[in-house]
Amino acid sequence: MDIRFKRKLINYFALSMSMIAVAFGLFWLFWILLSVFKLGLGGLNLDLFTKMTPPPGSEGGLLNAIVGSFIHVGLATLIGTPFGVLAGVYLAEYGRYTWLGRSTLFINDILLSAPSIVIGLFVYAVFVARVGHFSALAGIFALALLVIPVVIRTTENMLVLVPNNLREAVYALGTPKWKVITKVTLRASVAGIMTGILLAVARVSGETAPLLFTSLSNQFWTLDLNKPMATLPVTIFKFAMSPFEDWQRMAWAGVFLITLGVLSLNILARVFFRQKHKN
Repeated sequence: MDIRFKRKLINYFALSMSMIAVAFGLFWLFWILLSVFKLGLGGLNLDLFTKMTPPPGSEGGLLNAIVGSFIHVGLATLIGTPFGVLAGVYLAEYGRYTWLGRSTLFINDILLSAPSIVIGLFVYAVFVARVGHFSALAGIFALALLVIPVVIRTTENMLVLVPNNLREAVYALGTPKWKVITKVTLRASVAGIMTGILLAVARVSGETAPLLFTSLSNQFWTLDLNKPMATLPVTIFKFAMSPFEDWQRMAWAGVFLITLGVLSLNILARVFFRQKHKN
């Protein structure tokens, strides 16, 4: 058999198998999205955004759960992002070849791959069990611990991609290291870092397991961070497992809202990443 014909045959086979694998994955993805949109749109109404979570058989909505999710994700991002960015700057600019830097990267990779329920159990043991009650603060702390490793990895990767020649050129002008980092490397990496932050927000937006052990849930309206607080993921879990059709309908509506939010954040992250490459 001619060697060129054999190579083309192998290439066509590999390409065909790759396309089949892509089609297989996209089929299930579109089926899931179609189900979410079909069942979720049926539960959307004005009451969903204006009323509290109801008892079975009563009219209500998901207002307290939606606001609770915004509070949890927003505060967790505000807490976790500075730690993640600063740790990423240290790993890329100071600790790249040190034992502390290598150890930090190793631990960070473990946290990235750790199940979120482990983080929830950790926060339950060190915080909830000691204070004696569930609270939104515990849930925010758990989500912040999930945000930090994502932001660390993204920040470190983006800063490493900045050419050393650029740093050396600025050093040659007598610029101190802290100013090189803040004025040059961070500015060059800001789009990639923002992408990592958005991906971290998308990840924690749908987390249920850590919140079951920390903030739990609350059927009523509350903004007190020292008390249990409703969130969309936990409310969806509770309503979807119930035998009541009205709760199940609201659960699908909540799934639709989270899916739409996560898709929007991922699209926004892609836009930032593309803009980074254009620049």
